Amino acid sequence: MKKILTFLILSLSIFGLFGQDYSSLLKEAEDNTAFYETDFKGSYSIVQDKPGEGKNITEAIMYRRDKTEQWVILITGPAKEKGKGYLQTDGNIFFYDPADAAFTFTSAKDKFQSTNANNSDFAPQHYSRDYEIQEATEGKLGKYNCVIFKLKAKVNTVDYPMLKIWVSKDDGLVRKKEDYSLSGQLLRTTLIPSYQIKSTANRDYSIPLNMLIVDNLKGKKIGDKIQYEKTQISIANVDFEKVKDSVYTKPYLEMMSQR
Repeated sequence: MKKILTFLILSLSIFGLFGQDYSSLLKEAEDNTAFYETDFKGSYSIVQDKPGEGKNITEAIMYRRDKTEQWVILITGPAKEKGKGYLQTDGNIFFYDPADAAFTFTSAKDKFQSTNANNSDFAPQHYSRDYEIQEATEGKLGKYNCVIFKLKAKVNTVDYPMLKIWVSKDDGLVRKKEDYSLSGQLLRTTLIPSYQIKSTANRDYSIPLNMLIVDNLKGKKIGDKIQYEKTQISIANVDFEKVKDSVYTKPYLEMMSQR
């Protein structure tokens, strides 16, 4: 009996150590793509691909100030969408349409421009804050040695109640993410095959070069295979220069829509 108790205590201690290491890696994955010490600006190309219907391309410029949880997305193309924009400030997200010169409320869970991306996909991810680790195992994803996390939401404000994410061990970057319903149904799959490293005086930042979001609920049978709707997001022209406070306001979107 004494040996059994000793074994159980030792096992729990080892689990605690590994659990702490895994928790640190999850927090690193969260912090690696957040910009709390600086403003962020980038050019976004969002390509929506609906099987059998072709592709639609949206071009946009994004500004982020993660320290104050503010961001702006200004649509620059195509011509019929130019001038539309999104603003997050004071905990609210607004969509601006210059056609009627009006702001309407939207949410982090809503789809961005009718693509497979959510508005929240453009903002910092809070894995360690909003989720608890249900399981953590090690495995391979292509050439990457990863820790594979199964996460369950601690709050009801998240987009998805359950996640499965692959974090590469050597650099703490998310390489794949699966979003699940509470019943365990796979809803979306996100792949991030490559990152670009941008340096400031204080640190290096990792920004996805491309992200592919696959909607596992929306598909069409073409030939003998089901092809799912997908959205590819490409990020370029990254800049960490401070921008004016006025950028993160409604008047800025109104002004830019007139250009």
